[in-house]
Amino acid sequence: MAVTDEAIEKIKDMIVSGALRPGDRLPKESELAADLGLSRNSLREAVRALSLIRILDVRQGDGTYVTSLDPQLLLEALSFVVDFHRDDTVLEFLAVRRILEPAATAMAAAHIGERELDALTARLEALGTQPSVEELVACDLEFHRSIVRASGNSVLCSLHDALSGPTTRARIWRGLTQQDAVSRTLHEHRAILTALRARDAEAARSWATVHIASVEEWLRSAL
Repeated sequence: MAVTDEAIEKIKDMIVSGALRPGDRLPKESELAADLGLSRNSLREAVRALSLIRILDVRQGDGTYVTSLDPQLLLEALSFVVDFHRDDTVLEFLAVRRILEPAATAMAAAHIGERELDALTARLEALGTQPSVEELVACDLEFHRSIVRASGNSVLCSLHDALSGPTTRARIWRGLTQQDAVSRTLHEHRAILTALRARDAEAARSWATVHIASVEEWLRSAL
């Protein structure tokens, strides 16, 4: 194991064990390096690496702190990594969305408020029957994010945000090339909303699955 990796593991162990808790300030560099049996250079590199993935917060002139370790904060690093996806992995991202998003939609059926449902309905109605592809995709992104957020699960919401980006170009491509893509998307959105208003979790799950699977099916045939 590289020296820096060893230093990262030792700091991680302190956090996992509870020796360092969210919001705690790390001991002085010289003290921590001595306690962990590390050189100050390797400790410094470990702190830099852990700050990049939002585990630690380095405050100039104040010290280094453990962050809140909130899932949304930690999963920002996943969003960064996902940005480097290759086009040939988009189907895999869609497959993961097809696994996670219907479950989140079913959960939302029990939690989403009438005001949120009214806002989603109003946004769909404002699109009309023949929106541009760009308008439709922008609405689609916000539509799904709002529903996943309504599931009440911050981890699911963060995962959805990370996974949604790589599929945006495929959604635009579909809207431009598939004859009935716009009407199908609008129909499926309305069906999802109807299920959510009825508090029918299984219908909401089914329609969300159909909705994502239709994009996946089209992309597989297009590729």
